[in-house]
Amino acid sequence: MACIINVIALKTNFTFEQLGWNNHFSQYFTPLQTQGFEVGRIAVENRNNYVVLSNCGELRGEVSGKLQYTAQSEAELPKVGDWVAMQVFDEQAIIHEVLPRQTKFTRRAAGKVNEEQVIATNIDTLLIVQSADQNYNLRRLERYLVMAYEGNIEPVVVLSKVDLANDLPQKLQEISKVAPDVPVLMVSNQTTDGYKTLEDWLPLHETIAVVGSSGVGKSTIINHLLGESKQETQAIRSKDSKGRHTTTRREMYITSQGNILIDTPGMRELQLWENQEGLSQTFADIEALAEQCHFKDCKHIAEVKCAVLQAIEEGTLSEARYQSYLKLQRETAYLEASTDFIREKNERFKRIQKAYRQHMKHHKNK
Repeated sequence: MACIINVIALKTNFTFEQLGWNNHFSQYFTPLQTQGFEVGRIAVENRNNYVVLSNCGELRGEVSGKLQYTAQSEAELPKVGDWVAMQVFDEQAIIHEVLPRQTKFTRRAAGKVNEEQVIATNIDTLLIVQSADQNYNLRRLERYLVMAYEGNIEPVVVLSKVDLANDLPQKLQEISKVAPDVPVLMVSNQTTDGYKTLEDWLPLHETIAVVGSSGVGKSTIINHLLGESKQETQAIRSKDSKGRHTTTRREMYITSQGNILIDTPGMRELQLWENQEGLSQTFADIEALAEQCHFKDCKHIAEVKCAVLQAIEEGTLSEARYQSYLKLQRETAYLEASTDFIREKNERFKRIQKAYRQHMKHHKNK
């Protein structure tokens, strides 16, 4: 018996609308529904299978052979947060298609391979957790902001472990300069101060991804919001405040209040991917200064009458933020150049394959 979309309540006691379903996904799924497909949302991504939330309950999902074959890259396969079209057999789902994503949080895959790694999709808000201890890092925060803006996701900063900070006002001031229009919420993992404010702030039935490096307290925050210990927590190393990986996979949770949370593993490498627009938004202050430079093609390195360099001299722009801007610009330029090379290489390979097939077809007809 087929499952009925948007009518039967999920076994999780939430309807699809409460899980983030909207007209965007509905318009793409309607023609697939007429072909007999069901719809579900990816809640957990394992190495070779998925957990899918559906009107048939919680299903174990696998990718169809066709989707595995036609996907141009790993990034096009289902990720946590995706809505997918599938066939359901008992409690098994065969995933045939990923519905077009509204947003995505992505980075360049770790290592030397130049390819995109999608962390999670269809996210409304990105909770960027920064701890107020030795893990505090403004340059890392800037990278998260670039990734959020590039994915069309609203960023929110959560400053954790504020009970450990002796210079909290200074840190808040620094964050306000890096992220002037971004909400900043503060929590104490020990005293639980600030959690009520965080709970009240979280929008209902929107998807919220929680990101941050290992040891900043993401799992503690997730557990508090869920009201139970879903994620293990570990103490950080006292000698350097480095965190240990607690979360090992991306996973979606639904709070009793109806918040949709996606927990992500701590990321030590934050290499950017497709980030020109996100870079401009994150460094809007420097971009605004650049508009005042005497030369339109100013590189802001050694040119005369450079408004950016003048701001550094006057102390209105920090040297560290300026250097971060230049570094991310170089990273973006390298990525764009290498991506264009790979794209041309793939297109050339496709042309060769097409010519070979035409040659073989012509030879066969003879």
